[in-house]
Amino acid sequence: MLSGRRLDLLDPSALDVEVEDIAHGLARVARWNGQTSGPHIFSVAQHTLLVEAIARRRTSLDRRAHLALLLHDAPEYVIGDMITPFKAVIGDAYKAVEKRLLAAIHLRFGLPPALPAELTKLIKSADRAAAYLEATRLAGFAEAEAQRFFGTPPDVPAKLERDYLSPWSAGDAEARYLKRFAETVKSE
Repeated sequence: MLSGRRLDLLDPSALDVEVEDIAHGLARVARWNGQTSGPHIFSVAQHTLLVEAIARRRTSLDRRAHLALLLHDAPEYVIGDMITPFKAVIGDAYKAVEKRLLAAIHLRFGLPPALPAELTKLIKSADRAAAYLEATRLAGFAEAEAQRFFGTPPDVPAKLERDYLSPWSAGDAEARYLKRFAETVKSE
């Protein structure tokens, strides 16, 4: 990692996880394998901020829930973002590595290795809503096709779409992620 940390992918330690590495990596990982419109990739960092913004609109959240949302795709800072069909082909080996990384990341930032079921459900719901918006606004999906994969179109204000669905530069995505993370940590 740029921080100088060496993260063992097979046996990750929470001591080797730094938010700056996460932000840097996620800002440079493309969602949708880079197959999106716009002058920049739509990064996992930007996606994460979109997911957190959608969840924030739906319900009142405590600091730990905000952190969990901001970290929901954090393992991708080292293993990249794989499209869901390919994850299914790879199967349990990928899921095991991802789960170990996420547990170490959670521990680093004071979250339990496994989140409560209700919070996991909220994250998945907001993640699917974000995927629907990304698919239809950036990745060329028709509304009917997106509904088959991601469910009902989410009800979000135009401002949220304007703020989060125009791809940012990697530097901007990294800075915004770090800013939101710092705001969340300070809210203790």
